[in-house]
Amino acid sequence: MSSKYVKIMEEIKHRLADGSLNAGSKLPSIRQLSEHFSCSKNTVIKAYEELEKEHFIYSVPKSGYFVVNDFKHETDEIDVIDFLSAGPDKNVMPYVDFQHCMNQAIEHYKEELFTYSDQQGLYSLRVQLVKYLQNLQVFTQPERLVVVSGSQQALNLLVSMPFPNGKNNILIEQPTYFGFIESINLQQANTFGIELSMEGIDFDRLEYIFRNNDIKFFYIIPRFHNPLGHCYSNIEKKKIVELAEKYDVYIVEDDFLGDLDPNAKSDPLFSYDPSGRVIYIKSFSKVFLPGLRIATVVLPTLMINNFLRYKFSSDFNSSALSQGALEIYLKSGMFNNHLKKIKEFYRTKMQILQEACEVLLPANTDFSKPTSGFYLSISLPENVTAKQVVHMLNEQHIYIDDASRMFLPEYKKENLLRLSISQVDESQIKLGVERLAHCIALINSRSTNITRNNFYS
Repeated sequence: MSSKYVKIMEEIKHRLADGSLNAGSKLPSIRQLSEHFSCSKNTVIKAYEELEKEHFIYSVPKSGYFVVNDFKHETDEIDVIDFLSAGPDKNVMPYVDFQHCMNQAIEHYKEELFTYSDQQGLYSLRVQLVKYLQNLQVFTQPERLVVVSGSQQALNLLVSMPFPNGKNNILIEQPTYFGFIESINLQQANTFGIELSMEGIDFDRLEYIFRNNDIKFFYIIPRFHNPLGHCYSNIEKKKIVELAEKYDVYIVEDDFLGDLDPNAKSDPLFSYDPSGRVIYIKSFSKVFLPGLRIATVVLPTLMINNFLRYKFSSDFNSSALSQGALEIYLKSGMFNNHLKKIKEFYRTKMQILQEACEVLLPANTDFSKPTSGFYLSISLPENVTAKQVVHMLNEQHIYIDDASRMFLPEYKKENLLRLSISQVDESQIKLGVERLAHCIALINSRSTNITRNNFYS
């Protein structure tokens, strides 16, 4: 029986691959296939059940079996070197493990997952999130957590809603995450910037801005900054919180890559915040599954009701199915095992990238040196722009990000590149940097010759 049912499965998969069966196609009846393959009906049923488990087909009672979707053909793809994509590496996404959790969530919660659920998020998930956040030195209670549809939703809501301090202006690092700049632009929020480098920020400047500019909140990425890769020291984080307390400024802490920190003694700003002044956001998009669209935000108690009102106008509640599956994934210990794996995975990639930059980049090119995370930034020579480099490398199917969109207009730099190691293949990193270095040198040489010719003409 075993060889027969496998043969039936292979035949159907072959028909899916050659296009003779398409999405929605009805499959031959059990009787027809048993006659065609000269086997028992039980053998055909076994084949169909296995194909259903693999999600190739689905059954309709009293109607038969149907194709779920078109089978994707394996095609030769152009060989690319991708320093642009910022989602997690597809090779370390825990698809199978999480599929088990999705199935268990449906079985465990059933109708609860497909009706309106707690607007603040499933309480059982919030309990598990509190336990998980303790590993990041964030100690809180389920009542202070709100589950949101990704960190971008939380940021957008915080830009739009009033704060208890009654202030209106927002302060951001320069450069910073492009998605947040989009939110402030769309909502026309009045925004100030403070320059950030791998050496940190000017604290005298920070205090001046806090004191004189009616700052509602300071949006900050304290660990593995996007795009620089910068990390603040604990001393710096404590000082920022103290200044925020002194001048009645809230802090919105985006700790999206905190799980990757190899420094066990590194703390979030939240841990220096006894008064509830730091709003802590934790996304699962970069370290887990982006399509899950789940993040959590830890809010001061007096802000929760207002935040929920604004969230209600956005989407009422975040996907209950995703929440139920994530709860099971956290509770089972699978997530901790996943984090152990990716922590070393991304650290190794970043080390390879830094070593390649050290050896291969031209002498007049600077680059940041993060200990882990996704992002490393490169400052180009003055006469080389990021757009020139991006355009030239695109023609070679090497993709890199021009970081100029991550600045407010008055801080804009045209010579900053962002490299992401998250989806580039380890074996391609050195080759990619080699071609990048050649490109920088070529553009620099052309610009120098043009300048020299203009001088003598």
